[in-house]
Amino acid sequence: MSVSRRISEYLDTQRIGYEAIHHPQAFTAQEAAHTMHISGKKLAKAVVLRGDDRLVMAVLPASHRLLVRELQAAVSAKHLQMVDEAELAKIFPDCESGAIPPFGNLYGMETWVDRAVSEAEEIVFCAGTHVDCLRMKFADFAKLAQPQVSSFSELWATKAV
Repeated sequence: MSVSRRISEYLDTQRIGYEAIHHPQAFTAQEAAHTMHISGKKLAKAVVLRGDDRLVMAVLPASHRLLVRELQAAVSAKHLQMVDEAELAKIFPDCESGAIPPFGNLYGMETWVDRAVSEAEEIVFCAGTHVDCLRMKFADFAKLAQPQVSSFSELWATKAV
């Protein structure tokens, strides 16, 4: 599998410039950032949640963790929980498990971007596989994905071993 055809065709038809980055296989966003020799702060990961009766995509830096309560307040949902792997496979049939691109609009859901991602000049993200990412201007991404922006993540503290 290569870059999601849905994503590449969408970007091409919209005449949006992007750089495809092929990297060694990685199963987490932090691993992908490491294989590309970029900071986890510069790689965006997408998380899908169910908020009441709708799907919500949260896009945050790979080095951050999602603050569910803050996102729940931002999306005005009574309940918010992560979608399981089986449902993700149905929603994203053109993507490998865990390699979801941040274009919720292409998959019938609203997209929310953490402020930390929105403040960057570029966005780098998984493109449907565990070996492919795309880099593009954040302004171009925002123009296409039409995300809502809010603060709903924090730097994931890791212990030195």
